Order: sequence, then C-alpha cells, then structure tokens
Amino acid sequence: MNTPSADAPRSRKKKLLTPDPVAPIPSNPLSAVDGQVRVVIENVSPEINGGRFPIKAVPGDVIAVEADIFLDGQDLVAARLLYRHIDDETWSETAMAQLNNDRWGAAFIVDRQGRYAYTLEAWVDYPASWQHEVYVKVADGQRITSELLAGAQFVESMLKRAGGKVAKKNPDVVAISRMATLFRTGATAADRYDEAVSLAESDQFTFYATRYPDRRHSTRYNHELLIEVDRPRAGFSSWYCLFPRSAAPEPEAGGLPAHGTFRDVEALLPRISGMGFDVLCMSPIHPIGTAHRKGKNNSETCLPGEPGTPYSIGSADGGHDTIHPELGTIEDFKHLIAIAANYGMEVALDLAIQCSPDHPWVKEHPEWFKKRPDGTIQYIENPPEKHLDIYPIDFEADEWQNLWNELKRVLLVWAAWGVRIVRVDTAHAKPFGFWEWIITEVKRDYPDMLFLAEAFTKPKVMQQLAKRGFTQSFTYFVWRNSKADLQHYVTELTQTDMRYYFRPNFWPATHDINPYSLQSGHEPQFMIRYFLAATLSSNYGIYGPSFELMDHTPCPDKEEFLNAEKYEIRYWDWRKTNKLTYLISLVNRIRKENAALQTTNNLTFCQVSDDAIMAYLKVSDTNKLLVVVNTDAYQRRAGMVQVPIWQLGIDPSQPYTMHDLLTEAYYTWQGEQNYIELDPYVLQLHLLRIEV
Repeated sequence: MNTPSADAPRSRKKKLLTPDPVAPIPSNPLSAVDGQVRVVIENVSPEINGGRFPIKAVPGDVIAVEADIFLDGQDLVAARLLYRHIDDETWSETAMAQLNNDRWGAAFIVDRQGRYAYTLEAWVDYPASWQHEVYVKVADGQRITSELLAGAQFVESMLKRAGGKVAKKNPDVVAISRMATLFRTGATAADRYDEAVSLAESDQFTFYATRYPDRRHSTRYNHELLIEVDRPRAGFSSWYCLFPRSAAPEPEAGGLPAHGTFRDVEALLPRISGMGFDVLCMSPIHPIGTAHRKGKNNSETCLPGEPGTPYSIGSADGGHDTIHPELGTIEDFKHLIAIAANYGMEVALDLAIQCSPDHPWVKEHPEWFKKRPDGTIQYIENPPEKHLDIYPIDFEADEWQNLWNELKRVLLVWAAWGVRIVRVDTAHAKPFGFWEWIITEVKRDYPDMLFLAEAFTKPKVMQQLAKRGFTQSFTYFVWRNSKADLQHYVTELTQTDMRYYFRPNFWPATHDINPYSLQSGHEPQFMIRYFLAATLSSNYGIYGPSFELMDHTPCPDKEEFLNAEKYEIRYWDWRKTNKLTYLISLVNRIRKENAALQTTNNLTFCQVSDDAIMAYLKVSDTNKLLVVVNTDAYQRRAGMVQVPIWQLGIDPSQPYTMHDLLTEAYYTWQGEQNYIELDPYVLQLHLLRIEV
C-alpha cells in the first residue's frame, strides 16, 4: 500500500463557486442632492446616441423637440425649449406645451448655417398650480380669501423679476403692481373680492406668470444637444455623374473614342444644366498608374493605349493633389468650376483613398501601406478578384497621424481649387474616427463643404458614417423595387430616428452597379426607377449618359456593366434625347418649382387597392402633391387610392382639383377614395398638385 510521504502535498478539497458578494450601494451624500429640484426630464427627441452626435438640418428647417417631463405630486409643470446658434452668447427660448401623457413639445427654426445647440428646462409652476386650485374652489362655491393672499405673494415675486417698483414706467410693472394690490384688498374688502377672483382666473394673470416665471429650482436637461446646419444644397440636390475622359463630342478617326478634357466637359454644361441638374460629379481626375494597369472589362491584360481605371490613382506625374495631364491643367479645372457656377451648378470630386503602385506616396511613405509576408505591398483583393493595380491605405499604420494630416492637406488643396462637394468612394472601408476628424477639420476652414458617403454595406455601418459627419448617404434604393419593399425602406428612412441624421441620396444605378431591374433595357422600367428616386428623396443622382441613354448590357450573371466606363473611354452621343431625357428635364423643373419635393421627410404613404400602384403625399407650407406610380413596368394597373383629405383640410363633400404637372391634365376628385389607372406603355406616373 502506497502512502504519501510526510512532505507530500495534502489533497485539497474542491472549492465551491459562490456568487460574488453584492456590491455596496455607492454613497450618495446629502450634499450632492438638491432636495428642492423635483422635475424629471427624459426621453428627449431628437437625441442621437445620448447627445453624442448632432442631428442635421438646413436653414429654414423647423426643429420639433419632444420630451417626457413630469414631477411628483399634483403640482403643474412649466417647461421651455432653449436654443442658440453656437456663435450666440445668449439662449433664445420658447414655451413647451403638453402633448399627452406627460409628453411635451415645442419647435424652433434654424435660420443660419453652422452649429446650433438646444436643451430643455422645466420647473414646478406654482402660479399655474395656484390658479388651477382657484378654478376648482370657486366652481365649488368656496370663498378664497386666503388663496388671494397667496396669489399676492406670487405676483409680488413676479414684480421683482419684472424689474421691481423702480421700473415704474414699464407697463408690465404697472399691471403686475395692480394685480398684487387687488389680490390683497380683495382678500379683505368685500366690494373688491369678485374683481380679485376674476383677475385670478384671467388670462392676464397667466400671461404675466408665464412671462416672469420663478425658475429657482428648475431642472436643466443634462445635455446640450447639437444641430449641424448645412447650406441648402445639403438638403436638396440633383446629381449628374460622368467620367470627364468620356466627354469628347466626337470619336477619333476610325471610330475610337477620343480622350475628353475639362474643356469638353464645359461644352456639356448647357445640356446638363438644361436638364435641371445642379451637381456635376466627376470620377477621379488624377494621374493614373501604369504598373499592373487593368484593361477593358477589368482584364489583367492591358493592351497598348488602354487608359486604365481612374481609381488607380498616382503616377510619376503626381497623386491626389494633381491633375491627369490628358484632362487639362489645374487652371482648366478651376475654369470649369467657374463656368459651372454660371449655370447654377457645382462640381463634385470623387475621393478614392487608394493608390496605384506608381503613386508618390508608395516611395515617400511606404509605412502607410500594409506589407505581405514576402515584403511586397498588399494590393486590394475581393476574392476571387485581384486588383494588382491598387494599393489600399493602412489606417492602422504606426504613422497614422501623418497619414491623416496628409489626407486633410489633399482636401484643403481641392477646396483651394474651388471644390465644395466631395463624393467619398467606399467610405465604409475607412475608420469612423478618421471621418469624424477630417470632416470636422475641413469644415472648420470651409464650413460649406459637403460630403456624400458612397457605401453599400451593413446598415449600422452606413448609419454610423452619417452620424460621424457625412452630409448625405448612398442607400439601398437601387435594390428596392417592389411597392412593399420601397414603402418599408422609405418608412425606415423617414419615420425613425434615421430622419434626424441620415440624409438619403437615391441613385437608380451607379458606374459600379448595373442592377438586375434595369438589365432588360425596358424604357418604362428606367422611367419608373428615375421617377421614384427624384420624388421619394429630395437628393438623388443618375450615372449620367449611361442612365439617360439606357445603357444596360451586363456582365454575365453580375450587376455590372459590360464594357464598363471604369476601364475604358466610352463615346456617348451627347446630342441624343429620348422619352427618359424629357422626363428627367421635366421632373427636375417641377422639383425646383414645388417646395414639397425639396425635402424628404414630409412623406405619407397612401393606401391603394392594387399591390403594384404606390401613392404618397408630399406636403409643404406652399403646396401639396400626390405622387402615384405603377411599379409594374409591363402591365396596366388600376385601383382606388385613398387620399387623406382630413390631413389636407378638405371636407368630404368638397370637390377638389388634381392638376397633373407631367401632362397638364386636370381631374376633379371628391372624398377619400378615387380611381387611378396607369399604363406603362403610355405613362405609368402621376405627379398631381392638389388645388382646392
């Protein structure tokens, strides 16, 4: 029998796992409590991530604020909404009204670009509580002499806040002094009692109690919330995207496309502005690398004379702060910006934070790029595809601060050229913190700079980019085709908290995306997709000549274009027009003439008996529109549309006129239910202005 030696370790009993002891309640010393503060303010709206991010607006927007505001007991509450432009030293304020169930609301208008702050303050409204008590007791037949003396104390307190007896010329002081005297004499003199009671119940007492409240023990909301007010184009814009190298008016001899220039783009401005567009968005305009240059249709073999992709940025001629020599010079580009302004247009540039192997940064700052195990720089991969012609930036590099500052310098160079709108390619592939920093830094010097996030990725990532400062955002509209999908998605954008910070920009297609819905080339489908983009969202864009000329040939089994303009110069017949071109021009004009189409969140979907006909109401202070679309591009559809006449102030017995702004036809409707019939081979759209 083996026995343990004397110095062998004794067997240990298995220790039982026991719950951790309950943590003690943190001390809350009496000195840290203000026992005279009774009002609670919570569930403020709009408020993004507890006040971490600002909401978005443009000058003229009405900011409606709500909150739950309540207190213990039976006393009444008074609440104010406080707001100011960040450059102002003092707060403006407006009284809040109780909506229902301790929910309070008020609104104000932002009238200047820049940042605003807003917050809430509330307190026990003793004068209002006293007046309510007076109402009840008088109605019950009680005599209220003691209450009148209490009222005199409230009024004398108001008198001090109005300036006191020394301000005798102030009419408020005169009126308040009279109230105090009458309350005291009415409590003791029978012949003045009825007059004093009448004054206690009057609107005059309410007016002065509201104007000079006692806020000594008020509750101030613990956040000063922010609003980023951008210039008007942030909220209303129509984008036309093109590759400037495809802007040549005629092909070369032999039919090959000629390389376009900025001067060629200038020649297109009358046509593009004539169609109603106000933002001309151009692909990257920088030198293109030659190492591993891609050929036609993303081929890894580049034939002599093939131009490569503008997204492979950088060569011996320079990088992101230089101009591709075949497009022109920096002075040519500045001239284009100036001429575009004469047509009421702005030039937006595409920021692609990536480099060709020939980019100057590769030699000057190799530490900004990720190395592979064999020591070579990591190129972009999207398995099974390899993009040997593009190096991604390593945002986790040790020298990240120098990298960030260099990218800021690039944007400031662009701004010095005159660029005030930036479309950011694949924004989701760069850190959130970087975007928040650089957008803030650039807008500090150029507050009118606008940023569009090109990101088709996970919803929360797209939302975070918007919160971090992007002015506008690409959306999933390109893949929402059915009535049900569209209504669900647009409701999410316009009826949830996203409406406060996520400005959608709807595109039916892009130079990267040739959606399956358009690959048939069916004209009615192009018209439907365009019309929905331009009327559902106040910001929208088209992939220029490709979309309006209904280019649709796909790569097999892909949502991509065959002979994509990213990899080759295309020749477009800029003189050509069609039914879609006409519709685009007409709708853009209507958008500029009707304020109801100049904002996105003023949308109400209407019930329609047909599951393919979509109808939505868009209302502004100056006009009311009903948009009706047959989303079935192949069949005539008919049904009854329910018009929310109660929302429009129309009596059920009152006929009203529906003026179709597309065809100039007029219809007389009455009541809620009205008949609609739309044929895609005639016109599958109504844009009806309601004229009562």
